[in-house]
Amino acid sequence: MPQAHPTTGRRPPYGGTSCEYCGGQAVTAIDELIREHEQAIALIGEVRAAYRLRDLPRMAESARRIAAVLAPHTEVQERGLFPALAAAFPDRIGELEEEHRRIEAVLAEAEHGTPADPGWPGRFLLALVLLREHIVKEQDGLFPAATAILGPADWDAVDAVRARCGTAAGRRPVRR
Repeated sequence: MPQAHPTTGRRPPYGGTSCEYCGGQAVTAIDELIREHEQAIALIGEVRAAYRLRDLPRMAESARRIAAVLAPHTEVQERGLFPALAAAFPDRIGELEEEHRRIEAVLAEAEHGTPADPGWPGRFLLALVLLREHIVKEQDGLFPAATAILGPADWDAVDAVRARCGTAAGRRPVRR
């Protein structure tokens, strides 16, 4: 039985594991972006656990960890993938970039420690809901579209951005 999508819980059509049905995991750039999504989703679980305990310092630390995962992820998308797709999907790309800014703004509030604003935990949780929805848009829409329409030169440009920015772990992606 195919594995369920990590954010939607839906099973992909035609068998395979999540995102394999569109060929996304066969493209190194998309595979790395999917792995970063999975890291962010795992960290969202940590935030929820910390919130239940009212552990604001732990929530803030998780915000910084999510920001560290998303920084290179966003750079790869906005400097590599999005420009290659902008002509075909200008409104969608603009929407995704705006969501990046909204999520980044809330994460930035915890950049230097635990925010003192009592409204921050609620804003953070709402930003994480937006992040989950954003991930679904990318994995169920953007990534399949990219694998269908981008050519080798486009992927080379995306790979060049990744080579410059690396990953949150400081490593360069493994070429298959």
